[in-house]
Amino acid sequence: MQEYPGAAVSQRSTLSYIFDTPSDTRKFKGFRTSGTSAEQPSSMNPRLTRSQQKTICSQLGNVKFQLLYKASIHGFTGAAFHQRCDNLNPTVSVGYNASGFVFGGYTKQPFNQSGQYGYDDQAFLFSFNGEKLLKYPVTNPQYAVKMIANSGPYFGESLVLVNGSQAVVYSNVGSYYNFSAADMHGNDLKLTECEVYQVEETPEFAKPWRPMTWESEKRTMMVNSIKIYSPTDHSVSQARVLLIGPVGAGKSSFFNSINSVFRGHVTNQAIAGSSATSLTTQFRTYSVKSGREGKPLPIILCDTMGLEESTGAGLDMDDIISILKGHLPNCYQFNPTAPLHSEAYGYNKSPELKDKIHCVVYVIDACKISIMATKLEEKLAAIRRKINSMGVPQLVLMTKVDEACPFVAQDIKNIYKSSYIKEMMQDISARLGVPLSCVVPVKNYCEELELDVNCDILLLTAITQMLRSADSYFDDLSDRFNYVEMK
Repeated sequence: MQEYPGAAVSQRSTLSYIFDTPSDTRKFKGFRTSGTSAEQPSSMNPRLTRSQQKTICSQLGNVKFQLLYKASIHGFTGAAFHQRCDNLNPTVSVGYNASGFVFGGYTKQPFNQSGQYGYDDQAFLFSFNGEKLLKYPVTNPQYAVKMIANSGPYFGESLVLVNGSQAVVYSNVGSYYNFSAADMHGNDLKLTECEVYQVEETPEFAKPWRPMTWESEKRTMMVNSIKIYSPTDHSVSQARVLLIGPVGAGKSSFFNSINSVFRGHVTNQAIAGSSATSLTTQFRTYSVKSGREGKPLPIILCDTMGLEESTGAGLDMDDIISILKGHLPNCYQFNPTAPLHSEAYGYNKSPELKDKIHCVVYVIDACKISIMATKLEEKLAAIRRKINSMGVPQLVLMTKVDEACPFVAQDIKNIYKSSYIKEMMQDISARLGVPLSCVVPVKNYCEELELDVNCDILLLTAITQMLRSADSYFDDLSDRFNYVEMK
């Protein structure tokens, strides 16, 4: 077998859709420390996009992974690679170059520095063509990977990342993997980054950690309960719920989904879709009807412009306060650079209780919780503090759970058996400072043409929690009123 000078150790790095990149090294399973040099840098964030993660995960099953090695932080050397990656398997290794190519390989073999080959009939190389994964399975499993001390991940004399402890790629199309060099890396052999991820199966709960009944009778009971709901304060006929969230989180889609449940078919009344900026530019109040000609339900969902992390973009804090106090008129056109003032047309100077917001719901994309921008998190925290001071109950609606977790995508009824979904719920609970009981996961209707009983049950559960929170708001007002009267 021909041996190429400086050929890098073939690291078997498995890439998974579910990311775990903790800044605290104590969370790393199998992470070895060596004095203070092994401390995990806070800037060690994955470069692989969520879409790319999901695509590779589809090849590996229900897994999560930890980022073990990042060459720009730990060094483009074989020693740094082996210090962090040896004996941890399976793995996915990923290389990046200045030409924009993303490529690498997967192996179930643990890396070491023995100089020997490792047998792996499941190994493969890969590269991305846009969002499409090009996969190159091993053709000679006996030589799938090689353990070289002076290099990074080394795949069958065909692809070496961090070759000879330099920020370069060794590439040779041979009898072990068949691929096109132009498709793999565009013949650009200089690395701008190299990452290695350990792959772990995601354990699931044998029993749901939050009990749910998945029956059509349950759906019918919840629908009827919502229809006959009446706010505890009799001066109000409909509870008003404000939806707040980042651009693209699914606020408008949630209203469309609830409307669909009560109309009996999928509807798209509110403008929804994907865009870099908010598709909702007006303050809209949506009253859901039971059936085409039915009576309006006792809940109004208030949609807002999406939050954006940059200053002067997206929903403004002053506008949020005006909405909460009942000053903003329906169809008000948002202007991020100039919040509504008291002399503007339509401004409600004397709002009644029925005009105010009785519950606030933060709509958060489950796929983006772990990569939420710091500025956006700070903006959400500031909003929450202000709403807390106004005594308005708050919930979190976690959307796109099927996209975030393949186990849930298989069957929505796995929602409370998924350990990953629970971790995401705990994460957003901690980030926003709300109890876990106030975090409700849902799947909106986005691509379906027909309703699904189990999706309906999750959506109806969310509405039920909103109505209960609104009752808490009314009860608190009553208690405060009675306290003042007693004094």
